[in-house]
Amino acid sequence: MTKSKRSDGGAGEEIAREEERARRKEVPAEVRVARGSRALVAIVGRPNVGKSTLFNRIVGRHVAIVEDTPGVTRDRHYADAELRGRPFVAVDTGGFDPEGKDPVVAGIRAQVKLAIAEADVAVFVTDATAPLQEADLVALDLLRRSERPVIYVANKADSPKRDVDAFELYSAGVAEVIPVSALHGRGFEKLEDAILSKLPPPEAEDTILEDDIARVAIVGRPNAGKSSLINRLVGQDRLLVDSRPGTTTDAIDTLVEKNGKKYVFVDTAGMRRKRAVSAPVEMTSVMQAIRTIERADVVVLLFDATEGELSDQDLRIISLAEDRGRAIIVGLNKTDKLSAQAEKKAVQSAKERLAFAAWIPVLRLSAKEGRGTSALLDQVDKVYEAFARRVGTGEVNRFFEEVVEKHPPPVQSNRSVRLYYVSQVGVRPPRFAAVTNFPDNIAPSYDRYLKNQLRERFGFEGVPVRVSYKAKRKKQYTGEREAKE
Repeated sequence: MTKSKRSDGGAGEEIAREEERARRKEVPAEVRVARGSRALVAIVGRPNVGKSTLFNRIVGRHVAIVEDTPGVTRDRHYADAELRGRPFVAVDTGGFDPEGKDPVVAGIRAQVKLAIAEADVAVFVTDATAPLQEADLVALDLLRRSERPVIYVANKADSPKRDVDAFELYSAGVAEVIPVSALHGRGFEKLEDAILSKLPPPEAEDTILEDDIARVAIVGRPNAGKSSLINRLVGQDRLLVDSRPGTTTDAIDTLVEKNGKKYVFVDTAGMRRKRAVSAPVEMTSVMQAIRTIERADVVVLLFDATEGELSDQDLRIISLAEDRGRAIIVGLNKTDKLSAQAEKKAVQSAKERLAFAAWIPVLRLSAKEGRGTSALLDQVDKVYEAFARRVGTGEVNRFFEEVVEKHPPPVQSNRSVRLYYVSQVGVRPPRFAAVTNFPDNIAPSYDRYLKNQLRERFGFEGVPVRVSYKAKRKKQYTGEREAKE
């Protein structure tokens, strides 16, 4: 790495100021703020009414869907979105396999039940160019009987003349209908107003925890043993248990103390209501995972080791946690049912599936017998400490000088890339900023190399590491300064 003073081009002072601002914003270790979670907005409706186009319009107009993580086939039915500065998660419920005698009616019933059970706001979409169908009426009935805020949208209203086609929804007893064209963006300002008006108040991060307590989310597909694991952790060795209100009205976070250490196990309303949801497993577990992950520091992905290998769905949930910057652990549960050889094979298979995120630790567990639970809590302690770890600027720069000297950045577009100065600018997760002459020419492979080297040197196991790259600024001298010089 090219050595430079803090005054070098003004870049050092800029990063130093950013580092100091980050320090001031962080809460001291003895008093920490609990996370809030983003609201869920579910788009429901029968097939071919334009739900996916509406979803893409809501998401794409404000933020792009996050790029694929290597090794993961991303589920495109959900994405982070933002309207006028208010973040939320948009969910397209259109990917269900129909069930029952009438596939369309059964499918719409499953979608609406899922939205009622999991979402904060449901956007019900009909086709303004077609008469209401039986599936629409089934959905209307379910939504009316729910307590969820609902926005009724008549899509494909491409011109004012088409607005009258929304009359059928009014005739079905709907008080307000918003005609829109998802394809052309017509009517979207009014739709945005409606979504923002019905979203719950933002969950301010103002719940102060008395101690620096790790908030641990146990996530995974149904039947992985999540409830059994939590019960085992809560009930063993006379643990002290206390209940705290969560960020939603009927969610309970459980405070557990063992060997003088405290943990908060994060639960959500969605996990508690899952028995009432008849929707397919995949989307249900994704929506529940989104809620749980956002309120946690450490995410434990639990997998039933008897099922073979980690599924694409498990990797999607891991990717959700990584995107949101959470510490991650993978637990292979039900290993008591495996032979020694099969258990070894399950661990190897999991590590192969996690090749794109080899920094995630894999543990063997048996919630039924309690095997591995102490090791799990020890691992939680380890990754949580790394999650909040800060490394001194001098130490980071000495490290980078060694790393870059051994393996300098590759030449990109005939440009020789140099790194001048590096500083840690945040924690939870660890974030670093590097000053370079060509920030847009840092190869993705080199970025991964730097992150892996940081993780190996400073012990960031189980923790995503962020590195941003800033351009080196040229000094600007005023006439007064030049005169003094």
